[in-house]
Amino acid sequence: IGVSHVTISNWVKSFNIKKPSQTNYHPTYKIFNHLELVEYLKNKELLSGAGMIITELGDKFMLIKWERFKD
Repeated sequence: IGVSHVTISNWVKSFNIKKPSQTNYHPTYKIFNHLELVEYLKNKELLSGAGMIITELGDKFMLIKWERFKD
């Protein structure tokens, strides 16, 4: 992304960023066409409490989503 690891390290130190205490994650992935992806992203309930990456996969899109395990 064009940012050096040294810059990231300095940001972590400057903003006193701590390692998350809960590190259990459950990644999942789905393959969508464009219209399916748009419909999926419209649903806010599916987006909250998770991280995600969307990448192009030929004429489709792959959405990788991870949620923390809940106790």
